[in-house]
Amino acid sequence: MLFYDELEKGSKIHFIGIGGVSMSGLAEIALSMDYKISGSDMNESDVLNKLRKNGIEIMIGHSEENVHGADLVVYTAAVKKDNPELVEAQKLNIRTMERSEFLGELTLLSQETISICGTHGKTTTTSMISVAFINGGKDPYVQVGADLKQIDGNYRIGKYPYFIIESCEYVDSFLQFHPETAVLLNIEEDHLDYFKDIDAIKASFKKFVEKVPERGYVIYNADDPNSCEVIKDLKCNVISFGIKNTNSDWIATDITLNPTGFYSFTATNGYEEVRIDLNVVGHHNILNALATIATSRAHGIDLETIKKSLEEFTGASRRFEYRGTLNGARVFDDYAHHPTEIKATIDSAKVLPHEKIWVVFQPHTYSRTKALWDEFKNTFMDCDNVLLLDIYAAREKDDGETSSMNLADAINEVSSNCLYVSSFEECIDYLKEHVKENDIVLTIGAGTVTKISHEITNN
Repeated sequence: MLFYDELEKGSKIHFIGIGGVSMSGLAEIALSMDYKISGSDMNESDVLNKLRKNGIEIMIGHSEENVHGADLVVYTAAVKKDNPELVEAQKLNIRTMERSEFLGELTLLSQETISICGTHGKTTTTSMISVAFINGGKDPYVQVGADLKQIDGNYRIGKYPYFIIESCEYVDSFLQFHPETAVLLNIEEDHLDYFKDIDAIKASFKKFVEKVPERGYVIYNADDPNSCEVIKDLKCNVISFGIKNTNSDWIATDITLNPTGFYSFTATNGYEEVRIDLNVVGHHNILNALATIATSRAHGIDLETIKKSLEEFTGASRRFEYRGTLNGARVFDDYAHHPTEIKATIDSAKVLPHEKIWVVFQPHTYSRTKALWDEFKNTFMDCDNVLLLDIYAAREKDDGETSSMNLADAINEVSSNCLYVSSFEECIDYLKEHVKENDIVLTIGAGTVTKISHEITNN
């Protein structure tokens, strides 16, 4: 039975790990549905303070007592089976749900769930589409994986039928969702601690796009061979976008680059066209913008509104986010953690005026670093200096084989520009001593490396 059919209004839902990007938004959505909400997390944060202000009860630390009185307990995939709150809920026969299952049930409430999926670009494209739908008067619910200034956070409480969600393939979690529209950006090897290989990844995406009903839409990147393979034989409406593939339904032509590093292009489907002047850096954002145009037009948003929305979009947090300066050098922070994403970030910096490009990279998970070792070692040839931090373990334990020290040696075999640094303090001191005016500094990674950008810019 669906939780909202089972629980009366006023019932209590408890969230274990409520401070997470997705969990905090889900808690707010549940609050808007007239449930009582509580949650726990290990550490204080601005997110928790915001939840408290909105009337949500927050506990720091995990304890059996936290779930007493709850009618439903929602937990993140990171919560271990021996978590005292999860164990106590099961002991008391309180229904428990993993985050993606809970979100999946919410998508059933919406007649127009728009799910943005792909290995790269999900957060930015979800943000772009959200802005277009808000400006287009659709008043959507939104769940996105970073803070977006237009919604003052990473979620938005709107009205059904529209629910726009960033949809991740890790552990097949997006297969819990029920999309009316699936936006497929690209498919590459990633999350190889869960997926066996690229074929397993493609099979997962295939299952996802096949969930779209015949009346719905799959909007896909025709420049990406794996996406083209996955969308074959679908029964729903299919719309393509691309730059290289000129047979795409929506294509970008007359692409230009201005001195500040922003691209302009004309988007056309052969019947109508619009000129877009982006205010986010990176050639890859042309494809993200095309996905937004195709999705928005399929849902009746006019081109002028789409143009306005894309041109007012200046990025989501930690997506080539300008942080300030160090010694007269500009500092940008980016969430990139896959070789393709890192290269796109470096390419974005290369088009900006600069003397030298410095990259501070913190690899994310041992399994990804090991599986994509050769790709990582060849990723940094187009920058001048790389400072390599220790691997951020996230959900994993040290495998005893894979290390940043060894990866630095491998990078130096190719480009001779990498220095392993054993601590954030050493990294910060080195940057302060060596970075010069007109350089560009990029702090890159999905872990805690963002702290360095804050420290060196005092911002």
